[in-house]
Amino acid sequence: MVEKQDILLVGVGGQGIILASDILGEVALQMGLDVKKTDTLGMAQRGGSVTSHLRIGEKVWAPLISLAEADIIIAFEKLEAARWAHFIKPEGMVIINDLAIPPLSISLGTHQYPGDEEILNVYKQRTDRIHLIPGSRHADSIGDIRTLNIFMLGLLSAALPFRIDNQLWEKSIAAFIPKKIADLNMRAFNAGREVAESVNI
Repeated sequence: MVEKQDILLVGVGGQGIILASDILGEVALQMGLDVKKTDTLGMAQRGGSVTSHLRIGEKVWAPLISLAEADIIIAFEKLEAARWAHFIKPEGMVIINDLAIPPLSISLGTHQYPGDEEILNVYKQRTDRIHLIPGSRHADSIGDIRTLNIFMLGLLSAALPFRIDNQLWEKSIAAFIPKKIADLNMRAFNAGREVAESVNI
């Protein structure tokens, strides 16, 4: 029996969060699991907040994750990680991409972007399973910063309490990614898996 997982993906528009969530949902469906999912885009086309709630299990009744109930939070941007910290369950896991994209209020000087210590302390009150990963740098080194979402999926795949065969990931990624860049994205996914193993995610 597969343990139910409530997974929250957060970030800003243009980072491929919804695509990553769609691929994860497809993987779960291919495993024969029940999946419920809901996305919030806001002003995503302008770099606004984007969230995707994904609930996976033998039977799932509703798509929204309740406060303090997320097993895993995958944050593509640090400030968005801080915004959604209240969703992590006690001893849940958070994986944060080490990237700051200041919103307009900060760019205009009316607010200050929080430091890493401040962001991490928000989570330390709830869990010690916190990973700050230079995902954007890894994606860029692979050859295309736009593979960040698939790199983050690679990290997430290692965090799940159940093992999913790499061939199933490859099949599901290929279903959503154009063929000409499928190999590049699989390299990003595998790089995420390798980084996850190196930091004991």
